[in-house]
This record gives sequence, C-alpha cells and structure tokens, in this order.
Amino acid sequence: MKKAFTLLELVFVIVVIGILAAAIIPRINTNRIGEAAHQLVSHVRYTQHLAMSDDQYNSVDPQNDWYKNKWQIIFENTEKSNGEESYTIYSDFQGLSTGNANSKDEIAINPLNRSQRLTGGTDAIDVDEPEATPSMNLGETYGITEVKVTGGTASTAQNVWFDNMGRPYNIGSGSMNSPLAGLATSPIFIKLCTNGCSGDNNKSTNDDEAVIRINKETGYSCILEQNSDSVCLDI
Repeated sequence: MKKAFTLLELVFVIVVIGILAAAIIPRINTNRIGEAAHQLVSHVRYTQHLAMSDDQYNSVDPQNDWYKNKWQIIFENTEKSNGEESYTIYSDFQGLSTGNANSKDEIAINPLNRSQRLTGGTDAIDVDEPEATPSMNLGETYGITEVKVTGGTASTAQNVWFDNMGRPYNIGSGSMNSPLAGLATSPIFIKLCTNGCSGDNNKSTNDDEAVIRINKETGYSCILEQNSDSVCLDI
C-alpha cells in the first residue's frame, strides 16, 4: 500500500522552501559592485560638500601650507583596514599636515551615525573599533579587491581633494607645494574591481568592475555606464 504525504507534511515542506527562497534570492540578485559604487559616489559628493562649506583657507597660517588642509577622500590598504581596500574622508589640519589621518578629530563625522567617523580603517581608527564605519571597508563589505585612482594629473596618488570652489585635485600631500598644485586638468576616474582590474582604467569592461568619473573644474561625479568613459548612469 502506497504511503501519501499528509497535509501537515506538505505545508511544512512549502514553509521550508519559502524560508530558503527568502534567504537565497536576495543574495542572488544583490549587485555588490553596484552597491559599492553607489555608496562611494555619494561619499565623493559629500567630501566635495564639506570642502565647499568648510573652507580651509587661512591667511595667518604660520607654515603657509593651509592648502594641505583641504577635505579629501583617500583610498588605503593597510593593517588598520585588515589588509582590505578601504577609504577615509578627512581634513589634514592638525600638526604639520603629515598626509595621513592620524588624529580622530581630522576624520569627518558620519552624518548617519554621529558616534562613527567616516573611515573603513586608517591610522587613527582601526576598522574593528566602534568609531569606524564598516561599510567604508570596501574589501570586507563588498568584496572589492582593487581600487585605482587615475586621470586628473600625472600623479599616482590614491586620493582626491576638493577646494572651496568644489574643484577636484589629485596629488600626494608631499607634492602639494602651492594652492593650485594637483588641480585636475582632466577627469579623475576611480575604478573598483571585485576580481582584479583589467582593461582601461577609465572604463568598466565587465560586471566585476565599476568606474566613477569626477569632472575637472566642476567636480561633478557619477557612475559610468559599462564600456564608456563619459556616459553617466541615471541614478
């Protein structure tokens, strides 16, 4: 005699399938590189906003290097970020402008959680400290394995500065020797990759890459369409 499933057993199986589907489907549909790019472009725009609203010009600076205090976003991969790609938004206004965010006060406060600072791990704040913003650790949160900052100038610096007019710069702190040093003469590109970067630095060539473009002079930033160095996604 054949044994049939009871109604209770069928209901139980359906419930289990529903739970599994709810847990698995969102992961399948999640575009981690896209999420990282959207977060980053919003933070690039916030850095520009800070620079324009908190003008760092100081005519009585005894060192006459006030221009090194501009707000910037810097990309790092150190033991403070657990060896993962991360970024920090800060103004290097304390001491002699070392080029590093080595004071917590220099790092921008997270406007969404004022107990946190806008860093995914840097000199002053380890990524595992409660004051860090975990989502800014691109490696741990989104699986980003490489970040490339190119264009703007001939500099290989992994940071983007903004002045009080919102204009972007790309230069290392040690090379900034005048107010306009490092001013972008061409667009700046930030390329994020989850499986190593390939092809042109100013284009995403596959679904494992995303590129943010920052226009010279205006500092307008956007995420680029795949295989394009100029067409912005409508976000």
